[in-house]
Amino acid sequence: MGMWELVVVLIVGLIVLGPERLPVAIRTVSRWVKTLKSVANSVKAEVNEELLIHELHENLKKAEQQNLQELSPELQDSVNELQKAAQSVTHSYKKDTPEKAEINNNDEKK
Repeated sequence: MGMWELVVVLIVGLIVLGPERLPVAIRTVSRWVKTLKSVANSVKAEVNEELLIHELHENLKKAEQQNLQELSPELQDSVNELQKAAQSVTHSYKKDTPEKAEINNNDEKK
């Protein structure tokens, strides 16, 4: 919206709502706009994440078709990224030391 359009909207709002209710209406509309922006940003982030996952999945399919040999740099990067993600997930489960695993096994037997 341009400056003159905003001035016209404020003048019409002042005439219709009056000086007592106009500030409340402005705050309410600004909250709605902030909420809509945050929702739009979260949807945008989710769509970008899904597109990245889809791209990685497609690259993995291509790499599997080539038996993970002689891959293009793009496919190799995707495979490496997926391997890092898999290691980070399994790494958190391997943090238990043998002593902790033994203690957990003893607790399960009781």
